[in-house]
Amino acid sequence: MSNSRSATRIRKTAETSIDLAIDIDGSGVSHIETGIPFFDHMLTLFSKHGLFDLKVKTVGDIDVDYHHTVEDTGIVIGDCLREALGTKEGIRRYGCAYLPMDETLVRVVVDLSNRPHLEFRAPAGTPSAPNMPFTLVEEFCRAVASNLRANIHVELLYGRDGHHIAEAVFKGLARALRDACERDARVKGIPSTKDAL
Repeated sequence: MSNSRSATRIRKTAETSIDLAIDIDGSGVSHIETGIPFFDHMLTLFSKHGLFDLKVKTVGDIDVDYHHTVEDTGIVIGDCLREALGTKEGIRRYGCAYLPMDETLVRVVVDLSNRPHLEFRAPAGTPSAPNMPFTLVEEFCRAVASNLRANIHVELLYGRDGHHIAEAVFKGLARALRDACERDARVKGIPSTKDAL
């Protein structure tokens, strides 16, 4: 089992250019530049609370809107996490976090199953943060789930403030992924009866 669990990726399309590096076993150090200050804030929180060292430089078509920048950054984060996990030997595989943020409570549950699925439950009309549509929070989570090939469930249990809701989702995702990625000395080999994930 390799001791290094890190990955880097450069991804260029007609809509975005992304240079990203992640270390799963980091200390939460980050350097984030996406051109979207609120998204930078969310990724900084993701790094800090997941204890992932994360470097992101995204240049996107934010003059059109923020969608491509947020989604494509999520794609590359998912790709890099999957690469860094390798065969997933010795990991816990599952993670769960209840994340409170003032009046808001969010639950995030993760299974690093190699079966991509996002279940994202929030009431219709959930408020957005002032500087980023709430729909993009779901798009980010979907991009991570699809490219990490993880089963991720996100549920807004209650909340009123759009900033707090988005922050709770990003922090909760970070904490659940941190637990799922963590090595457990009691786990021998791959944590699946199929012997593959």
